[in-house]
Amino acid sequence: MAPGETARPNSVGELLTHASAREPVAPSDGKSTSTFERVTIGGDRYFLKRVSAANDWVMRVSGDRFHRPYLVWQAGIMDRAPACIDHAVVAMQTERDGDVVTLLILMRDVARFLVPEGDSRVPHAQHEHFVDHLAQLAASFWGFTDTTGQLNTMAERLCYFDADHVAQELAATHPPGPIVAADMGWRALRDRSPALAELARVVHAEPGHLTEPLAATPATFVHGDWKMGNLGSHPDGRTILLDWAFPGSGPACWDLCWYLALNRARLPESKDATIARYRAALTAHGVDVTDWFDAQLDLCLIGMMVTFGWEKALGDGDELQWWERRVGEAVRRRGLDLPQAGG
Repeated sequence: MAPGETARPNSVGELLTHASAREPVAPSDGKSTSTFERVTIGGDRYFLKRVSAANDWVMRVSGDRFHRPYLVWQAGIMDRAPACIDHAVVAMQTERDGDVVTLLILMRDVARFLVPEGDSRVPHAQHEHFVDHLAQLAASFWGFTDTTGQLNTMAERLCYFDADHVAQELAATHPPGPIVAADMGWRALRDRSPALAELARVVHAEPGHLTEPLAATPATFVHGDWKMGNLGSHPDGRTILLDWAFPGSGPACWDLCWYLALNRARLPESKDATIARYRAALTAHGVDVTDWFDAQLDLCLIGMMVTFGWEKALGDGDELQWWERRVGEAVRRRGLDLPQAGG
């Protein structure tokens, strides 16, 4: 299934013909290299994103050659999310200019409901909703498989920031900020946690160390980017979940571990308490976690440091030590032939 170039009824192009105002905006987080506009149509405010592999490093490092958000939009997967999830997307379409295919995503402007920028902790009730709704999303797609073969694989997730991707992106005239940070972080990790750095190197070279045992655990639909910058809450309690750039089939604990790793400063309770909350929420939404949860959690904790160990090397010692300890314990519990961080 490849992205088409024919606009559907109510396509982005059709809707934009009715725009009364369009204003270019710069992304506030400084991490995206896509282009954005604020758009007014019929008195309502929207947000337009344009993305292609030519201008988006995220597409390149994640191996996205198909515009994966468009694939899951066209397949109706986004609209099959439970009622507690609002993806905010109104329309998508692709357009071609020579060899470059650009995806246009038109979203309702939900900026006023998004989690504010910064490092302050989110309200406990909001965090509880996020974790519960993450579990509902996983439960709703339990057993999900990628029938297209074009969505994000677990091997790709583990290797977003491997040496090859970092080197390729650093060669650009203006390397993306996160790539520059990843290069610094991997170098720092070799000094701060040699075993964790070696573990990441080994799995980058052979992702099967983790993907094979993970394949023996249950799968669901993975959104792939539950960071606070993509989250918000409507007044009625629904969770806003933006940026479906990393969709695919994978372990339910992956989105949880991503949430733990990238939101650490903003969580109003400990990572261990959040893990327990998620496990209970899965159970409450009808998922039997008895036989697989602990093993899958261990493998995803290891995998998260294969992907983001560099980020922890740039942070404080307590955070790095927590991940070192948990990863070391997980490697030993699962009997994996991997370097054992954490003593």
